[in-house]
Amino acid sequence: MAWMNQPNQTVLTEFILMGITDRPGLQAPFFGLFLIIYVISVVGNLGMIILTKVDSRLQTPMYFFLRHLAFIDLGYSTAVGPKMLVNFIANQNTIPYNGCATQLAFFIFFIISELFILSAMAYDRYVAICRPLLYMVIMSQKVCWVLVAVPYVYSAFLSLITTIKIFMSSFCDHNIIKHFYCDSLPLLTLLCSSTRDIELIILIFSAFNLVSSLLIVLVSYILIMMAILRMNSAQGRHKAFSTCGSHLTVVVVLYATLFFMYVQPKSSHSFDTDKIASAFYTLVIPMLNPMIYSLRNKEVKSALCRIWKNLHKLPV
Repeated sequence: MAWMNQPNQTVLTEFILMGITDRPGLQAPFFGLFLIIYVISVVGNLGMIILTKVDSRLQTPMYFFLRHLAFIDLGYSTAVGPKMLVNFIANQNTIPYNGCATQLAFFIFFIISELFILSAMAYDRYVAICRPLLYMVIMSQKVCWVLVAVPYVYSAFLSLITTIKIFMSSFCDHNIIKHFYCDSLPLLTLLCSSTRDIELIILIFSAFNLVSSLLIVLVSYILIMMAILRMNSAQGRHKAFSTCGSHLTVVVVLYATLFFMYVQPKSSHSFDTDKIASAFYTLVIPMLNPMIYSLRNKEVKSALCRIWKNLHKLPV
């Protein structure tokens, strides 16, 4: 059974995920669509990790951060994607109790890490354009590692607090999650105990994460714009814009999706809307990021061409 009654509490052993849709006719098309999206995401992000690791010309701070962005995209799409795909073809969309807690913990860890890695990348672009002569001094290997280690540690801390607080609370006797993965807000609706403390933690830290990371990005780009406008050379301005284009595109797409989810009026808020937006930022954005960086970045395209030529030179 999915649950067992004991004195004064209900012990759940599994949850049932409602999935993206309950229409049987859409299960197969959605499975095919999201399978293609997930495979492209895995290949693209793994390719970006390998490319920025092996190519000698991509050993700059910008590509160091890009490698970690690809790792994070791979992480949170994998935390959600495979289970969602299995549920499209399974008779019952169940997830074990511990599996649900693990999925929630990894998802929170990766999504928060993404926000602050994008902030670190914005700061990197600021230093590259506004302080070019001191770029390699300011963005030393030690500084780069600090800028990725701090978000990872902070994200892990926040992920553990949220997950432990939710899963140490008392669940009621219903175990149906109105989502296609274990997310904090749908899980809170299943709790019998007071959710005030957990909701407060989620609200405060969600606001802090979104506002602080976005503020770093905005300040960095305001300073970048001021520096670009002071440039006399049109070629210099074009080159500066081109180095920021990919990162700015990724930032706009992610934050637009997150603000659509969390800043919409409560009257128009629904789990169905959340599911559509969640599918976009858990699967579609991780697929788009490597595409954006490979299509808009000349150095990445050149590195891909060099590897392709080297592969053709290998003896058959």
